[in-house]
Amino acid sequence: MKPHARTARALLAVALSASLALAAGCAKSEDDEEGSTGAAGSEEAKGSEQKVSGDSGPTCAIGDYGAEKIDLAGATVGFSQSEKEANPFRIAETASIKAEAEERGVELLAANAQSQFSKQISDVQDLIAKGADLLVIAPLNSDGWDPVLKSAADKKIPIVTIDRKINAEPCKDYVSFIGSDFTEQGKRAADKMIEATGGKGEIAILLGTPGNNVTTERTKGFKDRIAEKAPDLKVVFEQTGEFAREKGQQVTEQLIQSNPEITGIYAENDEMGLGAVNALKGAGKEPGAIKIVTIDGTRNAVQGIVDGWIDAVIESNPRFGPLAFETLDAFTKGEEVGQDIVIEDSEYTADNAEADLGKAF
Repeated sequence: MKPHARTARALLAVALSASLALAAGCAKSEDDEEGSTGAAGSEEAKGSEQKVSGDSGPTCAIGDYGAEKIDLAGATVGFSQSEKEANPFRIAETASIKAEAEERGVELLAANAQSQFSKQISDVQDLIAKGADLLVIAPLNSDGWDPVLKSAADKKIPIVTIDRKINAEPCKDYVSFIGSDFTEQGKRAADKMIEATGGKGEIAILLGTPGNNVTTERTKGFKDRIAEKAPDLKVVFEQTGEFAREKGQQVTEQLIQSNPEITGIYAENDEMGLGAVNALKGAGKEPGAIKIVTIDGTRNAVQGIVDGWIDAVIESNPRFGPLAFETLDAFTKGEEVGQDIVIEDSEYTADNAEADLGKAF
């Protein structure tokens, strides 16, 4: 296969619609009682749609993949969500996929693995059995996908993964991955932590769920940048908070007991960071006493900046619907698409959090 960067750039520069109305019946977030809507596509969130960051490198065409051209409008798309939709990121992600399918008049079969990997494998197998012509998968784990990949290959079903990668060969086992540069996110979080702490002190990492590339890369990026730029800032505590608020709170409660002099907390998603805030409030800490940097861009985390509890949030945009369907549409028409489609992510700080709150999800 010979990549054609010009064609790929033309595809990926497509203007994406900003009107991604959230499905009214989607699951509630943990903060619904606090007035957070997680509005992934409200009018006030205009301008927050995903945009591709530069050239996506090697490309994939339908002939290389071994599939046949089909009309997306007449196809059935299967969508596998990985986690329980108590997390605003997952709410916004699913709503974006459903809204784009409806916008295009595409039949969508959706399943939620409820944070159980064995169920996600069964879910995707079931989507294939029900006649899905194309698959969009938000993987829970990066490994263990061989049964699904074999079933899809037998029927020549194109797969696009979003948010997390699977450990397999692009343009052979799956077509494209669409998501953020997680290592870069970790580096940017480290820059904000260095700025907040003055580059000195003891810091903790609330790790994401083990077994996926997001956790691995966000950790690597953060540690590498701290080692490079702030050798006097020491990581003295690491424990998984499983990307969950309750677990993040529990781990932080343990942290402030075992390491009372802790200077900062890097939470690898907003939910764990908000759990850390709850723990600090419960311990009688003042806003800003312990510096907190998180990744995602949920409305409640951005509000946490406004309220002084969180120092910075690196965005990880969950609005995958338009770009996922644009990629599938181009691919099934015979155009080349990027194997690794990296999206741009913004950030929230004290300088812009209040003004940009409407862009959060």
